[in-house]
Amino acid sequence: MNGAKPDPITLAVTRGALHQIADEMDLHLIHAAISPIISEMHDCAHGIYDAATGETIAQGGYGLPMFLANMQYTIQNLLSHVAAEGGFQPGDIWIVNDPYLSGSHLQDVTLVAPYFVDGEIFALLANTGHWMDVGGSVPGGWAPQAREIHQEGIIIPPLRLFKRGVRNEEVVRLILANLRLPEQIAGDLAAMTQVFHVGERGLADLIGRYGTRTVRACVEEMMERSERQMRDHIAGIPDGTYRFVDHFDNDGIVDAPLAVEFALSVDGTNMHLDFTGTSPAAIGPLNMAETTTRSLAFVALKHLFPDVPVNGGTFRPIHFEVPEGCMLAARYPAPVCGYTDVINRVIDVVFGALAQAIPEITPAAPFGTTGVTTVSGRRDDGSYYVAVFPYPGGYGASAQGDGLVNGTLPSSLAGFMSVEMSEHRFPLRFENLAIREDSSGPGRHRGGCGTTYEITALKDCLVSVLGDRVDHAPFGISGGGSAEPNRVRFHSGSREWEPEMRSKAEKVPLAPGDSVRLWSPGGGGFGDPRTRDLDAVERDLDQGIVTPECAEAVYGAVVERETNLAGAPRYRLDRAASRRRRSGTART
Repeated sequence: MNGAKPDPITLAVTRGALHQIADEMDLHLIHAAISPIISEMHDCAHGIYDAATGETIAQGGYGLPMFLANMQYTIQNLLSHVAAEGGFQPGDIWIVNDPYLSGSHLQDVTLVAPYFVDGEIFALLANTGHWMDVGGSVPGGWAPQAREIHQEGIIIPPLRLFKRGVRNEEVVRLILANLRLPEQIAGDLAAMTQVFHVGERGLADLIGRYGTRTVRACVEEMMERSERQMRDHIAGIPDGTYRFVDHFDNDGIVDAPLAVEFALSVDGTNMHLDFTGTSPAAIGPLNMAETTTRSLAFVALKHLFPDVPVNGGTFRPIHFEVPEGCMLAARYPAPVCGYTDVINRVIDVVFGALAQAIPEITPAAPFGTTGVTTVSGRRDDGSYYVAVFPYPGGYGASAQGDGLVNGTLPSSLAGFMSVEMSEHRFPLRFENLAIREDSSGPGRHRGGCGTTYEITALKDCLVSVLGDRVDHAPFGISGGGSAEPNRVRFHSGSREWEPEMRSKAEKVPLAPGDSVRLWSPGGGGFGDPRTRDLDAVERDLDQGIVTPECAEAVYGAVVERETNLAGAPRYRLDRAASRRRRSGTART
C-alpha cells in the first residue's frame, strides 16, 4: 500500500476479522477446557499482539476484563527473555505464570506463540487460563495467611513449552507433579495449546485475502484511532487533579487497614494516575504487580468510555506513578494470591476520583470484593476436588440509573458456577442462593443488591475464604449512601462464628452437616435517597430489594402492608403521606 491509509471498508473488515479471531479463541477454550473455572466461569482471555512492541492488536470479548492490558504487559516483559534464548521460532510456545512478570496470581498461566508469514514473524498469539490448583499450602491457591509467594504454589518462569512444534515433556511432567489436579490441568493445558491453531487459521485467511502490508496498515490505523478516541474523552474532563483514598480491612495476617491513595490529573489530552501514598507491601497476600494495577485502571476507564476499541493505542495517553515497594507494585517474594481483591480497589479509587470531575457518567463503588470461597476434599472414590466460588454482588448507582443487582465483578466478570453443576461435581449442598435484601446503597438511584448463599458439606472438607469490604463498605457518591458490607459466618457443630479477620479464613475444617454462609456487599448509591421516585421505592419493595423498614427509615416512605390472594405480603405506598414525611410536615 506504499504507506497509504487503508480505505474504510478494508479497515472495518480487517478490524472485525481480528476481533472475531480473538473471540473464536475465547470460545474454543471455553468449550474445550476441563476445569469449570474456565468452562463455566470464563476465567480466561485471548489476544493478538504486535511481535515487535507487544502492543495489543485485538482481544477477545468473552474472557475477563482484568486481562485488558495485563496480557500486553506480560508479552512486553516476555520479549527480552525470548530474545536471550534466540528469539521466537516457528512452532514455539512459551509458558509463564510468574506474577512479577505476568501480573495477577500464580493460577493465571499465560501461553504465547509466534505467527509467521513467509518466514517472517507477523504477530504473537497469547492466551491466559486459570488453573484450578497450582500446589502451595492451600488447595486452589488462595491462601489468606500466606507470607511469601512460595506458599501459594509453583512459579513457572518464562519457558519454551514447545520448540519448533515439539512439546517439552520434561517441563510438563515437572509442572503437573506439583499440582493436586494433574489430570484436569493436563486437559486444560492441551486445550490452551490447541487454541493457537484457531488463531493461526484465522490470520492465514485474513492475510491470504489482503496481504501482510494491508493488514499491518489497518492495525496501525486501528491503534491511531483508539488513541485519538481516548484523547478526545480525556479532553472532555476538566483539567485538574482529583484525589481519593480507600482502604482494605486487613491483609489476612495483620489486623490493620491498608490505604490506597490515588490522584488523577488531567492536562489537555493526557491523564496521569498517581498512587503515591499507598500502603507498603502487605505482609499477607493483598499485593499485586504494577502491571496489573495499570490494567485495572484501564478497566475502570473502559467502563466510562466503552466506545473506545481496546488495543495498544488505547493505553498511550495514560501515564502512571506506582511507587516501588507499595502493595500495588509487588516484588519477589511478596505473596499475591489476594490480588483478586486488590484489583477491585483500583477500580473503586478511579471511580471515586472521577466522580468529582465527571459525576454525570461515573458510578458509585461496586461491591468491591471477590470473596473467593474455596472448598476442597476427596470424593467417595478418593479423587481430589477443588471448588471455587467468587462472589456475585451489587454495582454502584449512577446519574443514569440504579446499579446492577447480583452482578459479576467489574474487574473480572468471572461467573458464579451454577448450583446444579456445583452439586453434581462436588459433595456439597446449597441451602440457598438469594438476593440480599437492604444491601444496596440508598440514593435517588440505589446501588445494586448483593447476594447471600450457604453451602453445607456432605463430606469432610476444608474451606478457605479470601475477601474484604467488611470494615470499609462500598461508598456512594453525590449524596448517595454506602452499601451493606461483606459478611462471612461459619456453622460447625453447635457453634456459629465469624473469622477473626472477618472475611478471611484459611483451611477451616467442616464435617458433614457443617456449613459456611456468605453475604456479598451491594453497590453504593447515587444522590439523596429522599428524592428517589416513589414508584421505584414501591417496586423495590415488591421485588424484595428493600424491606418496609428500610423504605420508611431511609427513603421516607409511608408503607401500607397488604396480602394477596395467596396470603403473601404485598406493599403499597401512601404517596401523599410519603411526600409529607419527606418534606418534614408529616403528622405524628
